Amino acid sequence: MEENWWKIKSDILIDTPFLAVYEDRIRFNLERLIGSVNGDTQKLRPHIKTHKIGEILELFKIYNIKKIKCATIAEAELAAIHEIPDVLLAYQPVGIKKERWIALIQKYSSIKFSTITDNLESAKALNETAKENNLKLNIYLDLNTGMNRTGFSISENWTALTDKIMKLKNLHFEGFHIYDGHLKGSVEERTETASKAFIEIKEKTEILEQKLGYELKIVAGGSNTFPFYATQENVECSPGTFVFWDFNYQSHLPEQKFKPALAIVGTVISKPTASTLCIDIGYKAVSSENPIDKRLVILNDVNLIPTAHSEEHLILENQGENKYAVGDTIYALPYHVCPTCALYDSVQVVNKGHQICDKWLVAARSREISI
Repeated sequence: MEENWWKIKSDILIDTPFLAVYEDRIRFNLERLIGSVNGDTQKLRPHIKTHKIGEILELFKIYNIKKIKCATIAEAELAAIHEIPDVLLAYQPVGIKKERWIALIQKYSSIKFSTITDNLESAKALNETAKENNLKLNIYLDLNTGMNRTGFSISENWTALTDKIMKLKNLHFEGFHIYDGHLKGSVEERTETASKAFIEIKEKTEILEQKLGYELKIVAGGSNTFPFYATQENVECSPGTFVFWDFNYQSHLPEQKFKPALAIVGTVISKPTASTLCIDIGYKAVSSENPIDKRLVILNDVNLIPTAHSEEHLILENQGENKYAVGDTIYALPYHVCPTCALYDSVQVVNKGHQICDKWLVAARSREISI
């Protein structure tokens, strides 16, 4: 790894904690992603939940990535604002979300929007709303391959459900959505498990295509199973974390070789004992759903070990020989970057010269932009 890639040369005039993103590394990750599908950007539908940033969507367009996946109405609207032509909301819209979804489609009529469903009742509700608004909605059936979070189980008769959804006149059936983020272990283990479910889904999809007379799409996987789906024909892949990467995936998905492209910048605010430092990267500055040893790693020094954490404070035990003073800058790599990014209104952009050169808003951090 490039030594001290995270270090910002200019005097930091921005109050900490803040997020620094490194545009040259983001571009490297985009180029590596595209290389993984042999340059066929039509196979890519990256999830934007990791970054939620309009300027990164503009980078996607530069690299000819014109389809995205998202989880919130705000993320979908941000994509529409930046004229991403094809937007999949991979989150079943029910209740008020259903009404907001319709409003979004009506406001941005030039964008191809699609969403998912995993049961007939929700599909019928979307069909009825579409009929009331003189629309035809694009829909995927969400399939559960073992994560047990959403989706219709592939151990049940999902082709029968598909037939019923296809009969709803104000829905256009696009295909199938699979998310298997539960798969862990080596790349071989992940590939073996993912392929078992996928082979069955693919075979039944081909039978349905013969009946329908048009090709069905399969949108599949996230970061864990990206290497497998990247090699499959007629499958759109949806990794998201690749943009920034994080310590979790750096440790557990080494075969993908993306570069960390984001760091949390903090400050030593106190030295409560001779061997401890207190820095300002508290709960509100880094995703903290994991135990304390899986929240962040300090980039300055592997001997600075997190021992206690609260809303605005993080205690580090200095187990090495390096000395630190109050006011020193500390850089950290988050263990889970997606919810970390959502804690900030903006990020500071660092150029190749290690200077802060711009600020990007995390615009879809908000639950609502205009709709």
